[in-house]
Amino acid sequence: MATYDELVREYEAGVGVAGQSLPPVAPGANLAATLPVWALAGGAVAAFATAADRWREDCGLTPLRSILDPGRVAAAFSSERLFRLNGQQPDIFAELSGFFRAADAWVRTHANYPHHRARLLAALDLPASATRADVTVRVAALSAADIEQRAAERGAIAVRVRGEQEWADSPQGKAAASGPLVAVETRDDNGWVESPTAATSLLPLRGLRVLDLTRVIAGPVATRALALLGADVLRIDAPELPEIGWQFLDTCQGKRSTVVDLRTDLPVFHELISSADIIISGYRPGSLERLGVRPAEMRPGIVHGRVSAWGESGPWGGRRGFDSIVQAASGISLIEGAHDNSHSEPSVGALPAQALDHASGYLLAAGVLDALRTRRADGRGRDVRVALARTGSWLLSQPGRTPDHPVAQAPDPRYAVTHGAVTTAAPALSEYPDHPWPAPDYGSDTFSRKARPDGL
Repeated sequence: MATYDELVREYEAGVGVAGQSLPPVAPGANLAATLPVWALAGGAVAAFATAADRWREDCGLTPLRSILDPGRVAAAFSSERLFRLNGQQPDIFAELSGFFRAADAWVRTHANYPHHRARLLAALDLPASATRADVTVRVAALSAADIEQRAAERGAIAVRVRGEQEWADSPQGKAAASGPLVAVETRDDNGWVESPTAATSLLPLRGLRVLDLTRVIAGPVATRALALLGADVLRIDAPELPEIGWQFLDTCQGKRSTVVDLRTDLPVFHELISSADIIISGYRPGSLERLGVRPAEMRPGIVHGRVSAWGESGPWGGRRGFDSIVQAASGISLIEGAHDNSHSEPSVGALPAQALDHASGYLLAAGVLDALRTRRADGRGRDVRVALARTGSWLLSQPGRTPDHPVAQAPDPRYAVTHGAVTTAAPALSEYPDHPWPAPDYGSDTFSRKARPDGL
């Protein structure tokens, strides 16, 4: 079997899924960037589609041999640009999320969640009522390294914007670039007995149960992809940290939703995991274990998919992070920023989509499918790991940069689907005109503990 790295490169070269030739296509004006974002997007979805066909063949089902539609893939990766709630596009980033100029360099912050905003203001010694203007003044008086350290100590999210080479030479950058794009590791726990399913070629995962302990983009994209193939996915959120409304609606199609406090309702979670085939988690490395959640002990033989920002090793393994933050720290922001001839330093920019998130999600789903296949042979559990920074390092390592690219165009609205007040992107795979169902009411399943948040 080709590695995931090879699958992505095959798609870039036009080989396509399952060795089929693709019609000539432009690399995707919707994902135009200096870095080869289209290669990453198309390749990650191709890896997922190919893994799904391997699973179908292993189950005695007819493979689909997908031919990917570039416009459809680009729309899925840019879903926040298609999303509408009652006709309105959401604010993707909160007031205190974004680039700020420190005394000596740029920093990028992420404060979309209320608790991250509170931690950022505490790290900057600012009151809870502080505005973006207040933060701008305060950040300008501090060094970027100081801000980054303060944030790390307070559990806030802010990084110094680095150049590509500086990141590559750093211990955290070297850790991010090491290892495979998707790591699949076999555990010692075994004894798995597979239950019969009612799988079909379009729904090859029908009958399999997935617990989804993720939020934001990468993890929810992975579990949404598994739901597209028929898996029964139960999204679990913490009661004290409700999800951002539009984000939930944009990534939870085809799933069920519940609210469980792992700190106080561990027996409830144990009951849920006792019948699960797969668990996907997006907690920082070690966080679940500190809560007393050890999936392999609770359910020997389970496939555990794990997504993190920086990877599970290296000096930043325990830090929080998001796609935009990884772009800033790894050099992507400076690469994608336009140079202003009137100043000696380049400006900062970003990829035309949260491509590290989306690609990592499809790659994680592909790895989980392959872990399911190998588990059928020996009954042993697997850990499947992806990291946004590892996906970013792959993107940085590829040839074919286009610094003189045009501005990325908005995704084609023909690839959107509307249900009531909500418009979202259609699935990335053309064989599926829509998701199994729209995102459910937040926390609407059996184990709900709290009311849904605003906007849902």
